[in-house]
Amino acid sequence: MQRNPAVSGQFYPSDPDELKAMLKEFMPAGQGYCEPFGVISPHAGYIYSGAIAGETFAKIKVPEKAIILGPNHHGYGHPWAVYPEGAWITPLGACPVDVELVERIISDCPGTGRDKLAHKFEHSLEVQLPFLQTLAPELKIVPICLGGGILPELVEFGRNLGKVIKGLSSRVLMVASSDMTHYEPDVIARKKDMKAIDHILALDPGGLYKTVRNNKISMCGVLPVVVMLSAAKYLGATKATLVHYGSSGDTTQDFSQVVGYAGILIE
Repeated sequence: MQRNPAVSGQFYPSDPDELKAMLKEFMPAGQGYCEPFGVISPHAGYIYSGAIAGETFAKIKVPEKAIILGPNHHGYGHPWAVYPEGAWITPLGACPVDVELVERIISDCPGTGRDKLAHKFEHSLEVQLPFLQTLAPELKIVPICLGGGILPELVEFGRNLGKVIKGLSSRVLMVASSDMTHYEPDVIARKKDMKAIDHILALDPGGLYKTVRNNKISMCGVLPVVVMLSAAKYLGATKATLVHYGSSGDTTQDFSQVVGYAGILIE
């Protein structure tokens, strides 16, 4: 079963050559130097957030397995939806789902479920793929779309996911897909987002979750980031690095209503 792209030609070019040229501009140096447990990458249209995503991914030696965790913007499907089989298609080709890793996650992470509906229209995971495919052409993926959960459940999910990863013989990269504050003035968005980013840099998933809720920060991928941070801490993460923060205003020059973007490495 193939999952055809939902936002090709909208969020990023549908023409392979045009897409490759854009990705080369975003990632001119190719494969990077670090092997993080996880990465936080934005998922807006490439003209807005692609440069930040590319700058972040370009620092990573991407392995041949990646777990991509994204928010559920549409509300369809299972709350913790794991795409079970087949391949995801982008203009760069087919990216197969790692069925063996899917089965381990379903078995060892209570609350997850095999589900394709949650992924059908969701862009947050799809837009990460061309970056990953470029840096790891033999990549296999496990896409997980998160649409709910309270803090203890999310932290436990992350720990269980960390246990699964620790039991593997090969390295896995976790990609948490998230934009930051949505549609507020740039000066306000930056202040709010830095409160959330401070907790990420402190490897504090609980503090992040509570800060986002208490300060009404419209960070759409807070659930995936909490899960990824929890898993990374279980695996031994000791530091987080903010590669770049920016907003849509950097592209549009309209700073009255922006969306914030952050690229962060968890090592």
